[in-house]
Amino acid sequence: MAKADPEREERRRQQREIADSLKSSGALDEIFARIDAGEPLTGHEGLLKGMLKASLERGLDVELSDHVGYERGDPDASMFPNSRNGSFPKTVATEIGDIELAIPRDRQGTFSPMLVPTGVRRLDGLDAMIISLYAGGMTIRDIAHHLASTVGTELSHETISKIVDAVSDEVLAWQQRPLDALYPVVYLDAIIVKVRDGGHVRNKAAHIAVGVDFDGIKHVLGIWVQSTEGAKFWASVCAELANRGVRDVLIVCCDGLTGFPEAIAATWPQATVQTCVVHLIRASMRFVNYGDRKAVAAALKPIYTAANDDGALIELEAFAQTPLGRKYPSTVKAFRDAWERFVPFLAFPPALRRVIYTTNSIESLNYQLRKVTKNRGHFPNDAAVVKLLWLAICNIEDKRARERAKERGLPPAQRRASGRLVEGQITTNWKQALEQLVLAYPDRLDPYL
Repeated sequence: MAKADPEREERRRQQREIADSLKSSGALDEIFARIDAGEPLTGHEGLLKGMLKASLERGLDVELSDHVGYERGDPDASMFPNSRNGSFPKTVATEIGDIELAIPRDRQGTFSPMLVPTGVRRLDGLDAMIISLYAGGMTIRDIAHHLASTVGTELSHETISKIVDAVSDEVLAWQQRPLDALYPVVYLDAIIVKVRDGGHVRNKAAHIAVGVDFDGIKHVLGIWVQSTEGAKFWASVCAELANRGVRDVLIVCCDGLTGFPEAIAATWPQATVQTCVVHLIRASMRFVNYGDRKAVAAALKPIYTAANDDGALIELEAFAQTPLGRKYPSTVKAFRDAWERFVPFLAFPPALRRVIYTTNSIESLNYQLRKVTKNRGHFPNDAAVVKLLWLAICNIEDKRARERAKERGLPPAQRRASGRLVEGQITTNWKQALEQLVLAYPDRLDPYL
């Protein structure tokens, strides 16, 4: 029998105790009677809104009592220097809709409530809901319509934008956080997004870097929107990573990005730049007819599974002489053009090859991010792209963590929740790969052992 999640059981116990206490005290009898009589629980005239209004106003009254020094109706109120001075109306947006509150005030004008602070027109829960909807891929317009149609709260586009923009400082802190001195492997990949640039909307590449630390744990190092072409852009990215503490990178796996090898060499001259083999295979089969794809893929396998670069070259030349090789010269050309960046991983043993063979882990992340960005016509600027992608990564990882928490205690065969997408994921067979890295790069890894 599956073991229950202790945290979940504790939450259930606490909620059950509160519910039983309220029912046994008779406090909910009138609520139940009104529900039985047909009054709605939710919606514009729902009982929940009335209960929340009563709770907030009672809390505000308690705060004012503490501030002025006496309870409402106290016969000695005139002896206190400050006193109550009625109330004023205030509309507060919440997760269940707009609430009309009577905010109490004092005669000296010094009362500043904590429960509903001065100037605040939304409770924190609504802000969290809006940010979550935004991270899930909804546009500002979609969120405004969703709130109006579900909870009856109408917020302007400017207000929703301000709520979302409030996380910009967190994004900036994340993008500038200190990094480890060494990342044995770094993966780079990109997704294409539409961004307004001046008076035009054009496609830009949002590049995501994932680093594998010394313990084999993957981390999203940063997100950069390519505003310039080639080496200049990558030089700035590498300089930023170095400024954040990255002193050395052993292997960088990417998809043949223009100018990247030169930028890497300028920052980390000893780093090996490895073209993602899966990207290379896809590029080489771009012009292959659908009926020949399976045969061509099988014919290419001996090239990237060869024992060394000499063996791979022999296999490539052999393929070039076959009927398929002569039919698709572009396939042969793709391998020859990428040869210098393709062959480095052939010098490594199998366990390490599997780690640097492909950027699949980051591609899985990008697949999820594309689902978030597909609803967008375009982004107003590069910063908006980084903000949404960061929020989406947090949202995806949080959702998966909640799903795993629900299955905690179940036998492995019964678990269906997905593991970590990228952030915090442990690289498969990392111990074997690290052992081979130590043998290949003893001088650079020994200081970290």
